[in-house]
This record gives sequence, C-alpha cells and structure tokens, in this order.
Amino acid sequence: MPQPQPLPPEPSAGPERAPAPARALDGVLVADFSRVLAGPLAAATLADLGADVIKVERPGTGDDTRAWGPPFAADGTAAYFDAANRSKRGLALDLGDPDDAAAARELARRADILIENFRPGALAKYGLDPAATRAAHPGLIHCTITGFGSGEGARLPGYDFVVQAVGGLMSVTGEPGGMPLKAGVALVDVLTAKDAVTGILAALRHRDRTGVGQSVEVNLLSSLLGSLVNQASGHLATGRDPGPMGNRHPSIAPYETLACRGGLLAVAVGNDRQFRALTQVLGAPGLAEDTRFRRNQDRVQNRTDLVKALEEHLAADTPQGWTARLGAVSVPCGPVNTLSEALELAARLGLDPVATIGDGRIPQVRSPLRLSGTPVTQPFAPPRLDEHGTPLRTWLSGPSDQPLPPLM
Repeated sequence: MPQPQPLPPEPSAGPERAPAPARALDGVLVADFSRVLAGPLAAATLADLGADVIKVERPGTGDDTRAWGPPFAADGTAAYFDAANRSKRGLALDLGDPDDAAAARELARRADILIENFRPGALAKYGLDPAATRAAHPGLIHCTITGFGSGEGARLPGYDFVVQAVGGLMSVTGEPGGMPLKAGVALVDVLTAKDAVTGILAALRHRDRTGVGQSVEVNLLSSLLGSLVNQASGHLATGRDPGPMGNRHPSIAPYETLACRGGLLAVAVGNDRQFRALTQVLGAPGLAEDTRFRRNQDRVQNRTDLVKALEEHLAADTPQGWTARLGAVSVPCGPVNTLSEALELAARLGLDPVATIGDGRIPQVRSPLRLSGTPVTQPFAPPRLDEHGTPLRTWLSGPSDQPLPPLM
C-alpha cells in the first residue's frame, strides 16, 4: 500500500528571522543599586553577558557620575557615566519613601543578583542589607563593594584615588626621586569590578548546583593589594619596600621605554633569545655576548650601561620603524601611542574596539570578552534618569511571575 506523501509546507508570510543567539546570562536579572564606577562597571559587564540589569538611582540627581564632566553627551549626561552604564534599564527610587523602599525590596526579591556599594549597615533600615535580602530570597546573590571592608574600615569612604595612595600603588608609580603618581585611569575601581564579577559568577555557579545564593564581598583595598602581584611578593620575600622605577621593570631588562629618533619605543624583552634577536636587528650582536648583558640577571644589574648601548643604535630609526623590524623577529615592542592611536591599532588588528549605540549617543568601547557559543550582547545606550521607571514600577506592583516589560 503506498505511503501517504507529506504535505507541502505552508507558504511563508515573509523571510524568516534567524533566532537571536543565546547569551551566557540569558534570564538572569540584576538589581544594580551601586554608584560611581566599580559596581556599575561590574553590572555593565553582566549586561554584556546577557543579563537584564535594572539601575536604581536617586530621583533628581541620579548617580554622582552623571555630573562628572566635561565632557558631556548631547543630553547633558557626563561621558564618565556612559562608560559604566551601558545596556541597563533606568529606575529612580527614593529609599526614604516607604512606597519606593517597598518597590526596591520587591526588586531584590525578584532579582538573581543585587549589587550595591553603600557603606556597611546603611541599607539595613530599608530592609536591603544582605541579611534581609537573602532571608526574603535565599537564592539571591548579594554583592557588596566597599572601600576598606566591613570591619574596622567600614566607615571609611572608598574613592579610587585615595586607595591608590594608601594601598601602595602610588609608591611604586612615577620616576625615582619624583612625586608619587596615580595611574591615569581609576584602575582600582576597574580591578575591583572585575573581582566582583568573578565572585558573582562563582556564586551563580554554586547556586546552579544547590539552589542557594550567598553574599559576595569585595573591597577596593584588597583588590589593589591582590593586583600588586610581583611587587607585593618581592616585599613579602625580602621585607623591603619597592620604590618607583619609572617605566623600568624591577626584575627584567630591557623592559622599559628607550629613546629612538623622534620618540620612545617600549621594549619588553622577556628572555635571552629575544635579547639576542634584538641585538641582531640593531646590528650589534656583540652585545648579546658581552658578559654584562649575556643573561637577564646580568642585564638587570648593568641596566644603565645596557640602556646607553641600546639607545646609541636605536637613534638610527623611529619607534614605528623599529616596531616593524623588531616585530618581524618576535621582539615585543611598540611606540607609546595616544588613545586615538591605540583605538586605530585595535581596529587595524580586526579587534573592532568601538560599538555605536545610536544617533546622538557616545559610542562605547566594546567588551573585551569573546565567547564562541554565547556571544557578548551588542550594547545599547545607558539609561536616562528613570527612563524606564513607569513600566518597571507597574511590573513591580504586579504578579511576580510576569516577565519584564519589553524595552521600547
């Protein structure tokens, strides 16, 4: 008996859209109660990975960084704010108002992750401290970011510049005998944000296995000390305090900026093979056989003589010329670029460093993360103050099983 033939497919109403790619944190809701940089940047990173992030701010003024300019965006918001608040929904709540405080607690009850950087104990009167939020929602991951921890340093305000000073970073930054210098960016905040994301993702993995959330605490001072790596290890090994060395490395040479014709070349020779290659390209192979420079430890000991000998040969060409010639033999080096030159370099290398997010909005530096199976999201514009407030307040006052309102 002949088998029935399948019916032909129904005509399509139009071209089919490819399904949106899965994101690593699809379905994860983040309540971002943090301000300034470390917390907001951590939340923005989670948004890059696909989480829905609701940024909660004070009515009227919002996050302090909205006013940290110039430069400002066309709508008057500081570029500083935009740098750490991409891809979030905006909600303004006055925690001193009983109704708004209740909405904040409901948001915490619905969230998977809560991030805040209030002084320890400040949220207890609103029922938003870690003990209260996790009692109401045992699966919540409550991340607290402080300046100096929740113990003796609980009352100390944590600002990046101060932590760079008291945490020892400025003591090893700058020229020997010169004034201690901070890094040119709020580096401690950025490092702390990355530590916060690491802790949050570990807690999320634990919750996947057990269903139980936990508190995650990071602080700026500990993140800085953990980032001093070889400098801290050297101190713990010897008991001596390291000092500033300018662009030099305490344990490797040549690992510094060297003068060329018309500029400086950053050279990072990490082993003896690279040093031999450097001397051959410079036309001075005898330097690699000089007993003062044969091994790395010899070069470190005789750094002054080494730099003088290298710069005599480097004066024959520009930083760009040496970069091409030395790069061909795998000697790590490069010119000291401006930021615009750095972005141009990343673009030439195919790294696609800048993402546009709409007319009239400041472009964003693209996330450095590249995931093959769950790609990072295309960022959208940081929220204007309370931009999504009306639909979010309606959602928080309704049934808890309702999905988030769509972004318009």
